[in-house]
Amino acid sequence: MTSHTWKLLLILAVAITALIYLINSRLRIHPFVALIVVSVATGVAAGEPVNELIESIEDGAGSTLGDVGLTLALGAMLGRLLSDSGATDAIAHAILDRSTPRRLPWLVTAAAFVIGIPMFFEVGLIVLLPLIFSVARRLEDQGDTKGSPYVLLGVPAIAALSTLHGMLPPHPGPLTAMTGLHADLGLTLGVGIVCAIPTVVLAGPVYARWIAPRLPEVRPDAALVAQFTGAGRGTDDRSAALSAGPGAQSRTDVDPRAGLGVGLAVTAVLIPVGLMLLRTLAETVLDEGDALRSALTFVGEPLVAMLAGFLFALGVTLWRGNGTGEQTRTSMTDSLKSIAAILLIIGGGGAFKQVLQDSGIGDAIASAAKGAHLNVIVLGWLIALLLSLTTGSATVGIVSATGIVAPLVGTGGGLEASLLVVAIGAGSLGLNYVNHAGFWLVKESFGMDLIQATRTQTVVQTLVSVIGLGMALLLSVFA
Repeated sequence: MTSHTWKLLLILAVAITALIYLINSRLRIHPFVALIVVSVATGVAAGEPVNELIESIEDGAGSTLGDVGLTLALGAMLGRLLSDSGATDAIAHAILDRSTPRRLPWLVTAAAFVIGIPMFFEVGLIVLLPLIFSVARRLEDQGDTKGSPYVLLGVPAIAALSTLHGMLPPHPGPLTAMTGLHADLGLTLGVGIVCAIPTVVLAGPVYARWIAPRLPEVRPDAALVAQFTGAGRGTDDRSAALSAGPGAQSRTDVDPRAGLGVGLAVTAVLIPVGLMLLRTLAETVLDEGDALRSALTFVGEPLVAMLAGFLFALGVTLWRGNGTGEQTRTSMTDSLKSIAAILLIIGGGGAFKQVLQDSGIGDAIASAAKGAHLNVIVLGWLIALLLSLTTGSATVGIVSATGIVAPLVGTGGGLEASLLVVAIGAGSLGLNYVNHAGFWLVKESFGMDLIQATRTQTVVQTLVSVIGLGMALLLSVFA
């Protein structure tokens, strides 16, 4: 490598250090501002002309938000609509009704897996908490469970929700990585599901069976349990009790048996995924120029697929009279407020990625990685892990790691790019600790001390991270 290459790598190291410092300093600079500041400073230090630097920032932020932002907004509204209508409650109750205590952790996993497709981790957990607490309290009264029933049922939900949030589109992190790495949507969904299933099983029900007997004293505050499970308690009260947890959105209390039926609810959740998979199938088996292939390719675009799922849920909700049009519009507006910060961070990450590429730092990374013979999947996972740990933001970890390793995979996509998306998403989940909001949500919800929360939230998400990497490396044998 030349001296100029070493200089660019040094600039990158300083940029990452500065990003971590700005986010974690006493000033607690917002990650979006920190990303923009670091992007400008990096471009100037690397010698990129000022007029081109501004263009890089605008193009990077604009293209990333154009690819991800609209889909993310529709996903947030779909998740809120399903929650407001009682659909998520209906799914969860349908899965858990008439089950045995031994099967309950697996059924909670299934419920969380379905509900987690359109919902962020924090929102999905808050939606599931009433059900988890109700069933756990019943197990507690029966005395049939070794250890804490709240841990036994909570850990599978944490594992499923975090895995989907970090490793599968249409969640914002994987979708951002997929766009930045030019990965194929259907292939990424396919390998993501293959990697996610064993990951969720091992980090969820299997680990729950082991850890629950070792934490018998874990029990949420009695008032919180009563608030989540008592008749006539609204979710507004629940969200207030968990005000420290981001993503806690108020909604009107609903009867989980009313609103959307289970079949319609599952259909609304799976429409976007199904359309995206149909697109991949069409591109695989149909010839270019075929009218059916063109149609399926169009409806399988993430934006169109998510729009279809949202419109289906909206139409059924209004048809069944679950709330007035004004209430629905207000609810949709509130759902967008909760993702504004995430959209800004994604845009800032896109700007940082584009500056790295346009300033020549991306080429320097590629040169260094090729010279050191580093496995790109391990490299992407490790960078996302370290950035997520040090900044307290999985989104920052994903978007920054994507920009750093993007030059190593080019623009051809393929299996390696899709596996890299999964590995980066898995890396962003590991070592989830006190600087992550999700850690505190779990800790306070389940009434844990720091050690107990570490043995559940931190360990579960680290297991998800490591197993996800292992699955990606295993599948890379076929790349």
